[in-house]
Amino acid sequence: MGKLALVGKITHVPSMYLSELPGPRQGTRQAAIDGHFEIRRRCLELGVDTIVVFDTHWLVNANYHINCAPHFQGNYTSNELPHFISNMGYEIPGNPVLGKLLAQVCNEHGVETLAHDATTLAPEYGTLVPMRYMNADQHFKAVSVSALCTVHYLNDSARLGWAMRKAVEDHYDGTVAFLASGSLSHRFAQNGLAPDFAHRIWSPFLETLDKRVVEMWEQGEWKDFCEMLPEYASKGHGEGFMHDTAMMLGALGWSEYRGKGEVLTPYFGASGTGQINAVFPVEPVTGSAIPPAQASRADGYTSVATRL
Repeated sequence: MGKLALVGKITHVPSMYLSELPGPRQGTRQAAIDGHFEIRRRCLELGVDTIVVFDTHWLVNANYHINCAPHFQGNYTSNELPHFISNMGYEIPGNPVLGKLLAQVCNEHGVETLAHDATTLAPEYGTLVPMRYMNADQHFKAVSVSALCTVHYLNDSARLGWAMRKAVEDHYDGTVAFLASGSLSHRFAQNGLAPDFAHRIWSPFLETLDKRVVEMWEQGEWKDFCEMLPEYASKGHGEGFMHDTAMMLGALGWSEYRGKGEVLTPYFGASGTGQINAVFPVEPVTGSAIPPAQASRADGYTSVATRL
């Protein structure tokens, strides 16, 4: 029925917002902003109606969660970096129908997921920053998915991504984009050194590791990458433990996927972290490589629906 038209791995660095404002950082993140503009252009060209963001700034300690309120509006200041994002206004249409459908199919695939439509929960900046550049005219609806998952299995996140693709393709009447909003390596500069690392990676090891990963994506080395993802997430200080990347790869087909990544904004450093904007063609896959559900097979597991 529906179509997953575009999948991407995107940056949401708060210095993109600073880049708009008068001062020493003005214009310094234009390449990242331009990458978001290009993703917007492609989404428009493909007829996308809703952008689903896997947000590594939405921390959750149990289950997976979907923020699918009908409308988001407010004034946002980052609790993490209030000197970077302060009083940033936003307004975004939501999509409760799609959000609840995504949760339903994830649960059917054994990944416990809750959709929140009647909520005052606001999106985090992993969603708000990209929507600022991709959706200033509110053309697209948006749904935010928790991806800073503190006690979760990467296998479940991959399965969640696949289930969300199946929800779109089998049940949704529309066209959707999935965006993994998070960095590559995510080792922030030590306190006091952040200005020195505004455009640098924290260490040569992390920079070399990230650049090799980008090569793997461009060359389609997905089997090897999926095998190394847990260790990469750990040793590379992956943002959100790289659950957004696992979700993205699950949607693409995991290690079965044979597409090649296209870099829109070349790899760059930001406060010590490694960043990129890249897109990946959505290709037909069987889903045979998708990992089995893991948390729902744990000893003593019971569904949240039986406990509330």
